[in-house]
Amino acid sequence: MGTDRTGEPLRVGVLASGSGTNLQALLDTVHGEEALIVGVAADKPGAVALERARDAGIESAVFPLGEHPDRAARDSAIAQWLLERDVEVVVLAGYMALLTSPFLHRFPGAVLNIHPSLLPAFPGVRAIEQAIDYGVKIFGVTVHFVEDDGGIDTGPVILQGCIELANADDPATVHAQLRPLEHALLPEAVRLIARGALSRDPQNPRRVVVAQ
Repeated sequence: MGTDRTGEPLRVGVLASGSGTNLQALLDTVHGEEALIVGVAADKPGAVALERARDAGIESAVFPLGEHPDRAARDSAIAQWLLERDVEVVVLAGYMALLTSPFLHRFPGAVLNIHPSLLPAFPGVRAIEQAIDYGVKIFGVTVHFVEDDGGIDTGPVILQGCIELANADDPATVHAQLRPLEHALLPEAVRLIARGALSRDPQNPRRVVVAQ
């Protein structure tokens, strides 16, 4: 962060578990422009994200947990695969497995996640269901850094967006209405990193400052 990046595009690796709509948003916006997606890894063989990668001519690989002794070993294998492709930033685009220290230590300050709530509210799984149960009227999306701090969805916030849904009661409907925010915010976060426009506030390292 905070380094002027001119010339070569940012080399990005993407982790995904499912349909890969956020991967597609990256492919449709920043790929080949500010960034270059050089590898897509999934934890599930049937992840549609893998098909999106293949259709775009991007290398892909599957790392099922059952093929490794434990999560740490699996994460180390994924990290090594990404490093072999000179990945600079890792984007979690609907990746549903928690990353362990062996992975995060290989990419310090360079792992992004997108979460369907306005963090720090409703971290973890079933965020939209949590928000509906709580009766919130404003739903949102957060792009944040993932750090090895022992928490879940606790890393510094990069970007947020929200919409008002006063009487929401169906998680699928809410998520469908949040997707345009996801598809706008995640590429924008990658653009900011590619431009070297993000830095940490020296007075508060949890606060990410965006250069104007």
